[in-house]
Amino acid sequence: MAPADRDRWLALGLLLAALMLAYAVLIHPWWTAPMLDVQSRIESLQQRELRQRMQLRQAPLVAQRLAQVKQQLSTRPGFLPEASAELATVGLVQRLETAVAQASPGNRSCAITNRSPINEPSRERYARVVVQVRLRCGTPELATVLHSLESGTPRLFVDNLNVLAQRHFFGAGGEASGEGGLDVSFDLFGYLRPGVAVTRADTAEGDDAL
Repeated sequence: MAPADRDRWLALGLLLAALMLAYAVLIHPWWTAPMLDVQSRIESLQQRELRQRMQLRQAPLVAQRLAQVKQQLSTRPGFLPEASAELATVGLVQRLETAVAQASPGNRSCAITNRSPINEPSRERYARVVVQVRLRCGTPELATVLHSLESGTPRLFVDNLNVLAQRHFFGAGGEASGEGGLDVSFDLFGYLRPGVAVTRADTAEGDDAL
């Protein structure tokens, strides 16, 4: 190659190197990189807008399905109807008092000696409300009370049932009113509907808890 041609190619190479250096130092960081970042943000915003538009289109269908689910849950007899754990506890106690009053009018042969709400951690799928109950009942009245509690609507459950025989039954007035009474304790509970708040303040245990 002639010296003149070699010099031209060398000059061209130096020019290209200078241009690349100028691009790397001046153009890319000050122009190309910001433009690429802007383009990336534009594409991200476009994708986000597309997702939001799709969600908005599905909103009526989701709302309709949610209403159907709520309607189904409200008609299921298995869940307590109250809107909070506190109200559900009151409802449990009222169901208990009604069952005892029907089994023994005037508490002549069956009486509530204690009903205490308890807070207990549960790993079950649905949260439950529990009341510890203690009764002094005759045998037929106890059977009637338990049947009334477990066969009604909404569904209630009896657990940890303990029965002790006693010589005399002491009625509401504290006087012995019969032979063969039973000292009974058990946990009465029901399940809250999904979505109902289960957090509640600690309640004192004892005869006057409610």
